[in-house]
Amino acid sequence: MKKYEDEYRHKGMRSKLVASLKGKGISDLKVLDAMNKIPRHFFMDLAFDQIAYEDRAFPIGEGQTISQPYTVAYQTQLLEIKPFDKILEIGTGSAYQSVVLAELGAQVYTIERQKKLFDANKNFSFLKKYPGIKFFYGDGFEGLPTFAPFDKILITAAAPQIPPKLVEQLKAGGKMVIPVDEEHAQRMMRITKRADDTLEEERFDFFSFVPMLEGKTNGKDNNQQRH
Repeated sequence: MKKYEDEYRHKGMRSKLVASLKGKGISDLKVLDAMNKIPRHFFMDLAFDQIAYEDRAFPIGEGQTISQPYTVAYQTQLLEIKPFDKILEIGTGSAYQSVVLAELGAQVYTIERQKKLFDANKNFSFLKKYPGIKFFYGDGFEGLPTFAPFDKILITAAAPQIPPKLVEQLKAGGKMVIPVDEEHAQRMMRITKRADDTLEEERFDFFSFVPMLEGKTNGKDNNQQRH
């Protein structure tokens, strides 16, 4: 079993990472503070211990990656999270993003379509520290209608368009942050649902995400990003 230790050197590297994120334009101090508290190396193989706090993605098995911290911070900042927000996350992956949301006081409902990743998180002892995260194995395009409506929705893979079933599960006044395909890159967007169910769309920077895929997989399909 992997032994988790958060030493002074990890905390020092984490502090430098957070400073770099601030230098790149992340201004939400609560987001920066949350990421400064979370030991990113816990979510990665021990082989990456020395470089876990570089601002880039790394492989974590099953052909997947843990996302670049800047991307995590950027999406989280756009969500404008408040304590007790009920958030639907599409794409659990390593659960690093889920923990960032929970550290900010959110109640997180997170869906993973890859069975092996879902099972790995069930056995990840560190996650027991965050009882506010609820894990589901399912199709992200379907969302979790039983638990709707949600205050916020976060999507961590490139969607071909804004998924209508997820819009339905967003409460009036709620926000969705989603990367949407625009030819060879994805435009980060923030969707706000008005009281009359119309949508306000805000467009931000371009990013590179893997495709958001329909259905569930038993582990043979490795095309969705683990973040």
